[in-house]
Amino acid sequence: MPSALIAIDVQNSFLHLPDWQYTSRPDIVSQVNRLAAAARDAGDEVVWVLGSRPGSGSVFDPARGFVRLMDGVEPLPGEPVLTKTAHNAFTTTNLQQYLTQRGIRKLTICGIRTEQCCETTTRIASDLGFEVDFAIDATATTPIPHRSAPDGLSFPDLMRDPRTLGVDQITARTEYALSGRFATIRTVDQLTGN
Repeated sequence: MPSALIAIDVQNSFLHLPDWQYTSRPDIVSQVNRLAAAARDAGDEVVWVLGSRPGSGSVFDPARGFVRLMDGVEPLPGEPVLTKTAHNAFTTTNLQQYLTQRGIRKLTICGIRTEQCCETTTRIASDLGFEVDFAIDATATTPIPHRSAPDGLSFPDLMRDPRTLGVDQITARTEYALSGRFATIRTVDQLTGN
């Protein structure tokens, strides 16, 4: 079955957020590169997706120069780099058309953020009829403050708040939510045969 690796938001924007120092996967680039190498070796497609919020003034605003792949991530000629303005990789791009034209029905999802763009893309992909492997250890996230946390609280203070959802909790929740419903949860070792 024709397959594709979808690498979501492995971009410099995240390196400029104050919470990145608490990321679950500081090795995200090497993990994604392992998956990309395995996909290429198998003759599968590799699609890169960047998240963009034009006019926002944030690190996701292309005008600031951070909406680009992280250092060490190098698409090969012919590998598309799509830009999305929604959380999922389908709604504001031609990803579905690109995959359908190539007869691709099986996807591997990896990237940043585990519970946000990666999980949302996985749910949409499943609804669109794709078979999805979710590369759990090739997704990264950061802690999520409780909705009632005061604005402007420093990240060290947020980390001391017992209501802050930690990266292990987020990852586990995503595994439970997706497994058997929207995707098969896999590790990079399982997906690369290592």
